[in-house]
Amino acid sequence: MTSAPKAPPAGTRPPTKHELAAMIWLAVFPTLTVLNLALGGWLGALSPVLRTFVLATIAVPIVIYGLMPQLHRLRGHLLARATPRRQGT
Repeated sequence: MTSAPKAPPAGTRPPTKHELAAMIWLAVFPTLTVLNLALGGWLGALSPVLRTFVLATIAVPIVIYGLMPQLHRLRGHLLARATPRRQGT
């Protein structure tokens, strides 16, 4: 049985376009680098279109289901720590 994903801290605003672009880059670049290093020999024999198709087919689920939720959670924690807490209101 899996537990429900943890919600970001209360009051966390959605990411701006720039923050989201940076988060996507932080997830996509290392994923593609690792995949190219791991599969480079095999992918080198494929045409560029087929190579891109294989990489995208593997990388997109890793990024969307594995890395982006972690980055959103990290962003929420960083924003929560940066927000001054109200005392006695």
